[in-house]
Parts: sequence; structure tokens; C-alpha cells
Amino acid sequence: MTQQPTTQQPQTTQVDRFKFEVIYLGPILASILFGLACAYLILPEPQSSAPPVTPISGSSPSASVGNAVYFVILVAVAAVIMYLLLLRRSHRVIKGLIVVAMTAASMLLSLFYLDVLLGYVPALNNLIVLVALSLVITALFDLAIFKFGSVTRNVAVVGVGGALGVFFGFALPLWSAILILAFLAVYDVFAVYKGPIGKIAESQDGKGLEQLQGLSYSFRDIDMGLGDLVFYSMLTGSILFFFNSSYGFPLGFLPCLLSVVGILAGSVITFFMLERRGIFPGLPFPIALGLAAGLITGFFVLPILHASLILSFL
Repeated sequence: MTQQPTTQQPQTTQVDRFKFEVIYLGPILASILFGLACAYLILPEPQSSAPPVTPISGSSPSASVGNAVYFVILVAVAAVIMYLLLLRRSHRVIKGLIVVAMTAASMLLSLFYLDVLLGYVPALNNLIVLVALSLVITALFDLAIFKFGSVTRNVAVVGVGGALGVFFGFALPLWSAILILAFLAVYDVFAVYKGPIGKIAESQDGKGLEQLQGLSYSFRDIDMGLGDLVFYSMLTGSILFFFNSSYGFPLGFLPCLLSVVGILAGSVITFFMLERRGIFPGLPFPIALGLAAGLITGFFVLPILHASLILSFL
């Protein structure tokens, strides 16, 4: 979800205050690029080695639909719990839950990516070094989120969004990832306008998101949820891993590049809608355009390019 920070001024003043500029794409692009840097580390790894992140294994249509429903339910339940806690003004409980969630995510990502990275440095590739470095990174991440200033917190949120999204993209089959992203984009519309996300944004005089430090970031005149960054990077990562395994690098990178262009184009539309509405779901347009650009390039353009390259060498 994308939102303008709320003040005590009339609604018309709030909406007029925000005007889209290209710089607003900066955090989104930075998160995607950081995620792709993480993806580069694990490209040589077989996807079968990824830890399970869904309750249903396999890539059958029923498994993909089941996993998509599971993700939507998980996100919806978490949002409802946060909203109910905000209504009760249980700020300590909220902060405790966020600390646990973000610490667990940081530890998981640190262990996963460091395990791959240390594989390139045999002299340091042992369990003690892996655990020690993971603990240090997790501690620094928690300090950045909960103790340091807003700039440091935003950098940490942008980074974890990219890394976590690519982790999901690596762990999920392509069709499961596509359905999860599509289901979540549809749910995002409901959640913002009729469901718990919009109510959180409007709660406590419009400052509900400010109580969820670590699950959102603020940049100039907007607030954006961490989930948007995660799912943008999940999209680009899923497309990169799938088509790279089929065509190899660099040809397999082309659909990923076009998906990034689609996400940024969808984000521009989202920001223009934000100028009018003051709050707008962050997933539908970027996910729709990102998937369309990446999949059309991968399934229709790449085979033609690949065939042309083969013929050129004959």
C-alpha cells in the first residue's frame, strides 16, 4: 500500500501536497536492484535446495492455487491482528511482534545468503563463522530498524524487501509465484479500500502506519509498505530464476529486465493515482505490468531470439 502522510489539515490539502517526481521511484528501484544482486549470488544454486516456504509442495495447478490462497490468508490474518492491536492501543505488543518478525526474517536471510556466499570462500566456510556473522548482521539490522534514525531504518527496510523477495522467488516454482502475486494484487485492492490495511492507515488520526516501524518506510511525502517491496522483488527474482535456467545468462536476464521496467511503469501509474486519492494499493499496476512484460518477453520473444542466435551460428 502507498499512502501520503496524514496531517490535521483538510483532505484537499493532503492530496494537493503530493506531486509525483521520478525520484519517488528511487527506493523501489534500489530494493529491486539489491534483490537482483542477492539473486546473482544464488543463480548457480539448484532451486531444489531452497527451503520450503509454502505448505503444499509441487507445481501442479492445485498446489499453486492452494499456496496462493495460503499467502493471502497469512497476509490478511496478520493485517487484522495488527489492526485490532492498534485499536486497543497495544503499542508494546505491536512493537514486540514486529521485533520478533523482523529479527527472524533477518536471521533467516543472513543464514541463507551467507551460506551461499561463504561457499565462495572455502577458508571461512564453517558453521561457527556462518552463525557468528549471521548474529552480527541481525544485531546491526535490528539497531538500524529500531534504534537508529529514519534514514538508516528506510535503508534497512529497502534492503530486506529486496532480499526477502528474491528468497521467495528462489524458493517458489514460477506458476506458484505468479498466482500468489496475482491473488495478492487483487487482495490489496480490497484490503486498502475495504479491509484492514486501509483501516490501519486511517487509524489514530491517520498515523497508523507510523506505529508499524519496520513494516513500512517513509520517503519524502509517501509511506509504502514493506510487502510491496518484497513482492516486486519476488516477481523479478521468479522470472530471472526460471528463464535463466532455460536460456542461461545473459539471454535469460532479458525477461527480468523487462519485468523491472513493467514494475516501474506500474509504480508511476500508482503514484499518479496517489496524487488524486491520497491512498492507493501498491501492488495491482506494478504486478500486472511487471508480470505481463516479463512473461511475454520470456515465453514469446526469447524463443525467437534464441532461434535466431542458433541460426546465425549455423
